[in-house]
Amino acid sequence: MQLTIGKTDDFPVSGDGRSPNWTAAEWHSLRRAGRGTADYRTRFKVLYSDSGIYFLVDCQDRILHCTLTEDNADLYNEDVVEVFLWPDETQTLYFEYELSPLNRELPILVSNCRGTFHGWLPWHYEGERRAQHATSVRGGEKRSMAQVQGWSGEFFFPFILFEGLGNMPPASGTLWRANVCRLDYDTQPRSHWTWCPEVGDEFHDFEHFGTFRFA
Repeated sequence: MQLTIGKTDDFPVSGDGRSPNWTAAEWHSLRRAGRGTADYRTRFKVLYSDSGIYFLVDCQDRILHCTLTEDNADLYNEDVVEVFLWPDETQTLYFEYELSPLNRELPILVSNCRGTFHGWLPWHYEGERRAQHATSVRGGEKRSMAQVQGWSGEFFFPFILFEGLGNMPPASGTLWRANVCRLDYDTQPRSHWTWCPEVGDEFHDFEHFGTFRFA
């Protein structure tokens, strides 16, 4: 899997993709994986600027299964979208970001040695180093267990947040390994979606991530 990321000027993150900058980016669909049965459309867009990388993820849904109201909690146990970025393939280190419909975030750097992995929270995660993020809900309220028609998450990672990783910052022609995923708990077992079909329901299978090419 490979996609080319277009370049943009910086713009504010709103949670619903209202910025006209997004019209220059195509939607890319996620595929359902694992044993879950929910059949919701899930798609994403991605752009980059001189200062960072933007994501917009759109999710059909019926119920917001999310109760956690603090950042850095175990968001993956509830409804969430996840992005994985592996800029430098010479290192077994990659960035994982989770965002819930309630706009709670979990940013971690993951060290993964032959399937044994652990996430580390960022240090001095403030000011220009902090991710920008927002969410919006369609057809209902933004609250735990609300009945809805869908929700969107929009976020921006400044490249300075990745300082110390190789292959940084990206320029035209730079390649990063990456994946975009979603978890939903409307049915049991939970339903998974992934951009990279080879990853399946094991999101940390970084050797099967797809590739982002910076235009």
